Amino acid sequence: MNSSVRPKLRLVVLAAGYSTRLGQPKSLARVRGRSLLGSTIRLLAPLSASKIVVVLPPRAVRTRAELRGLRAVWVENSQRASGLSSSVRRGLTAARHSAAVMLLPVDLAHLKRRDLERLISRWSGARRRVVATRYGARGGAPLIVPRWLYSRAHHIHGDRGLKELIGALPPEHLVLVNVPGATHDIDTPQDLERARRRAPPR
Repeated sequence: MNSSVRPKLRLVVLAAGYSTRLGQPKSLARVRGRSLLGSTIRLLAPLSASKIVVVLPPRAVRTRAELRGLRAVWVENSQRASGLSSSVRRGLTAARHSAAVMLLPVDLAHLKRRDLERLISRWSGARRRVVATRYGARGGAPLIVPRWLYSRAHHIHGDRGLKELIGALPPEHLVLVNVPGATHDIDTPQDLERARRRAPPR
């Protein structure tokens, strides 16, 4: 895909969580010799003409170092203790001038470029709709949020705020897409070990 035809889609990586169950920052966990954050940025880079926004914890010096030389900018989430929604709000604020924002977590080690291209393709044909990954009958991240929903998203709270917002949308405002690479995230050391054994090149 030619990223120059999509200058108004901004990509936002959510990487400010506590990673309590994993026992280390997810963004720094390494699979195939690269950090999850570095791999995610490299995966996304061809998909947008703009720099990728990364939402990080405050004073995350080691994590910021992973972004050196990559086409990304970082913003801090000082309210991360209030849940994932705070990172969503921070990311949307940083990308507020865009026509739409793709939000995705940093811990999808099996995600492939064609997965994200499928989401972008559906958004290109329905730019006022939310285009989300299908999880049964519900939608979740990675997902693309159009500008008209930004103001509503700024009022979400907790870890399920975005899912609840998307779940409350009328069917005509939501497109669900099968994204095979998004079905396995990394929450525990066992998940990380499985990802290290299975992860193919992206």
